[in-house]
Amino acid sequence: MSVRSQVAVVGYAHSTIERHAKRPLGAVAVDTVRAAITDAGLTVDAVDGFVGSSMLPSAGGHELVDGVTIVSPTWLARSLGATPAYVAGFDGIGQLSGSVGMAVNALIGGTADYVVVHRALHNPAGSYHGNPMREARGVMQWTAPQGFFSPLAMISLPYTEYLQRFGARREAMAAVVTEARRNGSRLPWSYWHDKPLTAEQYLAEPQLVDPVCRLDCDIPVDGVAAFVLTTAERARDLLHPPVYVTGFAGSAPPPRRLPMHWPLDDILDGGADTVARLWRQTGLSIKDVDLPQVYDGFAPLVWFWLEVLGICPVGEAHRFVEAGGIDAGRPGAVPALSGGGALGNGRMHGVPQMLECYLQLSRRAGERQRDVTVGLACQAAPHFGGVVAYSSAPI
Repeated sequence: MSVRSQVAVVGYAHSTIERHAKRPLGAVAVDTVRAAITDAGLTVDAVDGFVGSSMLPSAGGHELVDGVTIVSPTWLARSLGATPAYVAGFDGIGQLSGSVGMAVNALIGGTADYVVVHRALHNPAGSYHGNPMREARGVMQWTAPQGFFSPLAMISLPYTEYLQRFGARREAMAAVVTEARRNGSRLPWSYWHDKPLTAEQYLAEPQLVDPVCRLDCDIPVDGVAAFVLTTAERARDLLHPPVYVTGFAGSAPPPRRLPMHWPLDDILDGGADTVARLWRQTGLSIKDVDLPQVYDGFAPLVWFWLEVLGICPVGEAHRFVEAGGIDAGRPGAVPALSGGGALGNGRMHGVPQMLECYLQLSRRAGERQRDVTVGLACQAAPHFGGVVAYSSAPI
């Protein structure tokens, strides 16, 4: 059964993004979700579905405390005093796209009438990606003692492979990071509000794990975003123009490798498969998309997504970006980071991509409004994440 245009996003709310919030993450989540429900013109007692992912994306061994370091859908529903018929947590990579898929299925199946999808991110005190291990067991014994630990090492290998295989330069990556920061600096909720970045500042940053520098990484933050979804039929009676979910695809399990070993071919081949399944489900192609929002938790992922989506050929994304191909202010360019992404907002795990699609397609982007009709929100890595297609009208 096709999911095309049967479900719509009808409201949202976003907290201020802070390095360390003054209140517990759960308190921020409750207030943000209440605001999203109000934004949709609803009350808490009307919401009968809660979906989210409570993963804390840290390799530092930090304690998981519901309502403090994570916020599960169950904790959230109980704290709101709701009595939902459907509560579910997505357990996988591509947290927001996976959660949207679960919400869509629940609404189409009649399990719920109005579903809140939320993502709450926490920045714990101390080293975010410190290695807490006293000993390395299993397959980790072949990587951790040699220093191959944490997502920084994980992304450094395919990034290095890309640089060497295609003759790319870090100057081209400067164009990615400065574009994200330029767009994020315009957003009042962003951690980087009013803090654009120059290429010179980027290139002066010391490397953390060769060739990855600090500014290639999204900054860990405290923040919450929530979206309200319902059926297309119910959406017609609510306050704001609905934004329709046209389709979604999650990546298949990648080939078995050593922990965090991401060869470049795995990323590109797996990503191409994910995107091909989205096109088959939606009947769209990249030519129909005027608002692709690519994931950028690490800057090299922008190049990878541009290529698997077919925006430019494999091996050409670095040249495409350096030539101004994703400059949101340039006529004819692809606004792939117009919402600032993770590099321009903070580590919000796909929220900037989904939010930009919602704001632009519902015509709620204010002075940033673009003339667009079909958007893509990409999450995580192309071979290890997901993508959701949205539209301003039923397709």
